[in-house]
Amino acid sequence: MSSELLFSASRIGDVSFQNRLAVAPMTRVTASEEGIAGERMRAYYDDFARGGFALIITEGIYIDKAWSQTYAYQAGMVNDKQAAAWKTIADAVHLRGGKIFAQIQHSGALSQGNHYLEGTVGPSAVRPVGKQMAFYRGEGEYPVPRELTGSEIQDIIESFADAASRAVTDAGFDGIEIHGANGYLLDQFLTDDTNQRTDKWGGDTAARLALSLEVIKAIRNRVGKRIPVGIRISQGKVNDFFHKWAQGEEDARVVFSQLAASGIDYLHLTEFEAWKPAFEGNPASLVALARKYAPDLTIIANGNLHDPNRAVQVLNEGADMIALGRGALANHDWPHRVKYHQPLNAFDSSILAPIADIKDSEIPA
Repeated sequence: MSSELLFSASRIGDVSFQNRLAVAPMTRVTASEEGIAGERMRAYYDDFARGGFALIITEGIYIDKAWSQTYAYQAGMVNDKQAAAWKTIADAVHLRGGKIFAQIQHSGALSQGNHYLEGTVGPSAVRPVGKQMAFYRGEGEYPVPRELTGSEIQDIIESFADAASRAVTDAGFDGIEIHGANGYLLDQFLTDDTNQRTDKWGGDTAARLALSLEVIKAIRNRVGKRIPVGIRISQGKVNDFFHKWAQGEEDARVVFSQLAASGIDYLHLTEFEAWKPAFEGNPASLVALARKYAPDLTIIANGNLHDPNRAVQVLNEGADMIALGRGALANHDWPHRVKYHQPLNAFDSSILAPIADIKDSEIPA
């Protein structure tokens, strides 16, 4: 299968790209304790742009000084120092001709390292399944979160908008990605077993998506129409890897059709293997279902697509761009290697051990 399609031009809203290849957001816990990105992070992101990726999506950036921080040594976007540090990274990517989007997130019940406050919050007082992740300095079970009040939910919506505005205006990012995937706060609201609310933020699938829709609206109102805004969506979670939406394709219809009407510019879908059927007994992948129910949205696909043939296959199934995680970690220059028919390095999981911070081997000498 020809890889030429990967290297054709693409665009999201008013932002154009030299190819269809993006670096997926990957948590690397390498900022200072105060959430300030440093030189190691600048060199790391710069190297992906040097390697030919047209779009880089940052690791999740926390949005407030309350309960949004997910991991110790995670970078934030809550003050001038944090924004200025991210600007050095955005500037470095731009000098290489690349574009960079800020992924902004709230941890919700999955926080395992907060510089500002003790405890965790979530849609309902339900202990998350699974164990905290050791390579992000976690240990043992997740605590039971405190249920958020209505006023706190409104504060979170404003914090998402504040962080987005700061990312664009002060840090120079080209676009905003809302983290609505992988079990973090917005996904906790979407998921039936973690959202047991009986107010307007709970209920059926459409009601549980309401917080994500309000966050999208607030960000769009703050950053304007010309800045690309997207959302990352998944079924699986960092603490519940094989979770599936309970209503199968019907849930996909509700989620994707409502997101298509929300004013976003793109969907970023992540599955373990993006080309495989999303639901048992249904041959369609999540990408194909998103294309069916959100026909006009740009779709970024992520999930074991480091094989160029698989990446092209998923483009042909409806994706517009491909985001690489482990493939990019193993090959910061994956686009150049594939374009010029050079061998690819296999991913070595030891790079994320014992802590998933940026290693010396990942930074150019």
